[in-house]
Amino acid sequence: MARITVEDCLDKVDNRFQLVLIASKRARQLARGAQPHIPWEQDKPTVLALREIAQGLVGRAILDEEVPELKPAEPPPPPPPAAEWPDDE
Repeated sequence: MARITVEDCLDKVDNRFQLVLIASKRARQLARGAQPHIPWEQDKPTVLALREIAQGLVGRAILDEEVPELKPAEPPPPPPPAAEWPDDE
Protein backbone atom coordinates (compact mmCIF):
# COMPACT_ATOMS: atom_id res chain seq x y z
CA MET A 1 0.00 0.00 0.00
CA ALA A 2 1.27 3.48 -0.86
CA ARG A 3 2.42 5.76 1.91
CA ILE A 4 0.09 8.46 3.11
CA THR A 5 1.60 11.93 3.52
CA VAL A 6 0.54 15.12 5.23
CA GLU A 7 0.46 16.82 1.83
CA ASP A 8 -2.19 14.32 0.66
CA CYS A 9 -4.37 15.36 3.58
CA LEU A 10 -3.74 19.11 3.34
CA ASP A 11 -5.66 19.13 0.05
CA LYS A 12 -8.76 18.36 2.15
CA VAL A 13 -8.02 20.25 5.40
CA ASP A 14 -7.20 23.95 5.83
CA ASN A 15 -4.00 23.72 7.89
CA ARG A 16 -1.65 21.31 9.63
CA PHE A 17 -2.90 22.08 13.11
CA GLN A 18 -6.50 21.35 12.19
CA LEU A 19 -5.30 18.18 10.46
CA VAL A 20 -3.71 17.01 13.71
CA LEU A 21 -6.97 17.57 15.62
CA ILE A 22 -9.09 15.79 13.01
CA ALA A 23 -6.70 12.85 12.59
CA SER A 24 -6.23 12.31 16.33
CA LYS A 25 -9.97 12.38 17.03
CA ARG A 26 -10.70 9.94 14.18
CA ALA A 27 -7.82 7.65 15.23
CA ARG A 28 -9.23 7.56 18.78
CA GLN A 29 -12.65 6.65 17.42
CA LEU A 30 -11.15 3.83 15.34
CA ALA A 31 -9.10 2.56 18.28
CA ARG A 32 -12.28 2.43 20.39
CA GLY A 33 -14.09 0.33 17.79
CA ALA A 34 -15.69 2.76 15.33
CA GLN A 35 -16.35 1.35 11.87
CA PRO A 36 -13.79 2.47 9.26
CA HIS A 37 -14.98 4.15 6.06
CA ILE A 38 -12.41 2.23 3.99
CA PRO A 39 -11.08 -1.34 4.22
CA TRP A 40 -8.76 -1.81 7.19
CA GLU A 41 -5.59 -3.32 5.75
CA GLN A 42 -3.62 -3.99 8.94
CA ASP A 43 -2.88 -0.27 9.30
CA LYS A 44 -2.66 1.43 12.65
CA PRO A 45 -5.63 3.65 13.57
CA THR A 46 -3.60 6.81 12.90
CA VAL A 47 -2.69 5.71 9.37
CA LEU A 48 -6.27 4.67 8.63
CA ALA A 49 -7.53 8.04 9.90
CA LEU A 50 -5.13 9.87 7.57
CA ARG A 51 -6.21 7.71 4.63
CA GLU A 52 -9.85 8.55 5.33
CA ILE A 53 -9.01 12.26 5.47
CA ALA A 54 -7.00 12.13 2.23
CA GLN A 55 -9.97 10.51 0.48
CA GLY A 56 -12.32 13.19 1.78
CA LEU A 57 -14.33 10.75 3.91
CA VAL A 58 -13.56 12.52 7.20
CA GLY A 59 -13.33 16.27 7.65
CA ARG A 60 -13.71 19.17 10.03
CA ALA A 61 -17.26 18.13 10.99
CA ILE A 62 -15.78 15.39 13.17
CA LEU A 63 -14.55 18.08 15.58
CA ASP A 64 -18.14 19.14 16.28
CA GLU A 65 -19.26 15.63 17.27
CA GLU A 66 -19.89 14.95 20.93
CA VAL A 67 -17.54 12.55 22.65
CA PRO A 68 -19.44 10.05 24.80
CA GLU A 69 -18.28 10.13 28.38
CA LEU A 70 -16.74 6.97 29.75
CA LYS A 71 -18.29 5.88 33.00
CA PRO A 72 -15.78 4.81 35.63
CA ALA A 73 -16.07 1.23 36.76
CA GLU A 74 -17.83 0.75 40.07
CA PRO A 75 -15.53 -0.41 42.86
CA PRO A 76 -16.16 -3.93 44.16
CA PRO A 77 -18.15 -4.22 47.39
CA PRO A 78 -16.07 -4.33 50.57
CA PRO A 79 -15.36 -7.78 52.04
CA PRO A 80 -17.46 -8.86 55.02
CA PRO A 81 -16.02 -8.21 58.48
CA ALA A 82 -13.86 -11.01 59.89
CA ALA A 83 -16.51 -11.81 62.54
CA GLU A 84 -18.88 -12.99 59.80
CA TRP A 85 -16.41 -15.37 58.16
CA PRO A 86 -17.11 -19.07 58.67
CA ASP A 87 -14.84 -20.96 61.04
CA ASP A 88 -12.32 -23.29 59.45
CA GLU A 89 -12.69 -26.47 61.46
